[in-house]
Amino acid sequence: MQRWFGMKGAWLTFWVTVACATDMTLFGYDQGVFGGVIITPDFLDSHNLNGKTTTISTVTAIYDIGCFVGAISVCAIGDPLGRKKSILLGTTIMTLGAILQIASFSVPQMIVGRIVAGIGNGINTSTAPVWQGETSKASWRGKLIVIEMIMNIAGFSLSNWINYGFSFLDGSIAWRFPLAFQFIFIFILFGTVPWLPESPRWLIANGRIDEADIILADLESTDVDDPYIITQSNDIQWAVQYERDHAVRWRDLLRGRTGDQAGTHTIRRLLLGMGAQAMQQLSGINVTSYYLPTVLIESVGLSSNLARLLAACNSVSYLLFSLIGIHNVERWGRRKMMMYAAFGQFFCYTIITICIRYNELESLSETTRRSWAEGSIAFFFLYYVFFGIGWQGVPWLYPTEINSLAMRTKGAALGTATNWIFNFMVVEVTPPGIENLQWRFYIIWTIFNFAFIPTAGRTLEDIDRFFAGHAPLLVFRYKEAIASKRPERFIEHEQEEVRRNSSVVPADARAAVEAHRTAELEKEKIGNGQYNEGV
Repeated sequence: MQRWFGMKGAWLTFWVTVACATDMTLFGYDQGVFGGVIITPDFLDSHNLNGKTTTISTVTAIYDIGCFVGAISVCAIGDPLGRKKSILLGTTIMTLGAILQIASFSVPQMIVGRIVAGIGNGINTSTAPVWQGETSKASWRGKLIVIEMIMNIAGFSLSNWINYGFSFLDGSIAWRFPLAFQFIFIFILFGTVPWLPESPRWLIANGRIDEADIILADLESTDVDDPYIITQSNDIQWAVQYERDHAVRWRDLLRGRTGDQAGTHTIRRLLLGMGAQAMQQLSGINVTSYYLPTVLIESVGLSSNLARLLAACNSVSYLLFSLIGIHNVERWGRRKMMMYAAFGQFFCYTIITICIRYNELESLSETTRRSWAEGSIAFFFLYYVFFGIGWQGVPWLYPTEINSLAMRTKGAALGTATNWIFNFMVVEVTPPGIENLQWRFYIIWTIFNFAFIPTAGRTLEDIDRFFAGHAPLLVFRYKEAIASKRPERFIEHEQEEVRRNSSVVPADARAAVEAHRTAELEKEKIGNGQYNEGV
């Protein structure tokens, strides 16, 4: 049988994207479905949760603890297993968690099911963006990972519509079927991931260079002797070797010690990726992603059915406006998208806070209060527009780009873990926060978004070279760091390497690379004491 069923180039990239996008669709579906489940009367009765606001928030938020554990575990299992096996493991764990939730009749069982499902989702969400980024062209990477995040929103939207549709049914099917629907995505993952190519960058990092070269060539729909493939492979090998020479142990990282091996700004790059993920959660998105029906019922005063319908309609608006990010993520650059969107989100939460404040003023007439409440709905919708354009995809893309090859799996895992632990915090405090603080609760997210106001078209190896130099701490004055387009020096370096590799016979180039590998292996054996003194 032919590799990848005979597919190469764009078709091969397409199917990798299908797998990664399905994973993110499942993520979005899981994120949205429970918001409808927790306001379903049969669910509340079956689990004895009527009036227990704090317990409901814990059952909802505990999923994020599982996701955090799963994401952290990738630091240990990600590199040994590889990208594909990690996703298959995560999907298997999610399957077990989904079964426990669907069959639940008690709070303890539901909590265990949500933790187990969360562990699987944490593994997957730490791995899929890395796998996508490492099997994509530099010019496609940003768009493809943003597409993954768009599919995350599609899953979120689908869960809202399914919740709305099944809200008209009585009995446990109203909440068990929405939870069971996630098996559609699980089946797609099991049907696609096993036959797709592993990340060539992971293969090179694990010494499987020949396999990696074949995959690089297939992804470009060319031969392994193509000068561009040789250049690309050598570039990745350079990054691998550089990182090995400048590696920093985890215990030193945790102590903040890098000594004379800090040439790649490892801690700074980890913190940048983690910071972007933390800011995404502190923007207040999961106040509404998990609880928009609850927010519309408790803070705005809508009926349950109308709240569900508006949440579903809002998810479609969210999806449509997020499509803007696909075209502009490379043109505008990551920083500008996040900065402008943060201002828009700050503006929306400011108006939402004011509207809900006046809606809760008993001194006003019922008609006036209703007008203020209805006004807030428009700004909940508008908030999702800004978030979808600027903050949905970029924080997930950023850790895969900013971290070096040797730290990419760990960096993505720590970034995702940061996202999940802040996600847990937000989801845990939201129901009691709305109940106890009322309109004041929304001031928190207004302040955070205001605080967030104050790298595109590069290959992953470009970023390695940037940090290998004397990268400044504050980059706003450094044109190369904030430019939307790829800097000329990186383009010239790549063109020079391609010309150099084009000037020799491809077979000779391959032979030279093989000779270099053999020499390095001999050195390593000598260094490990595998030869006697006479060798």
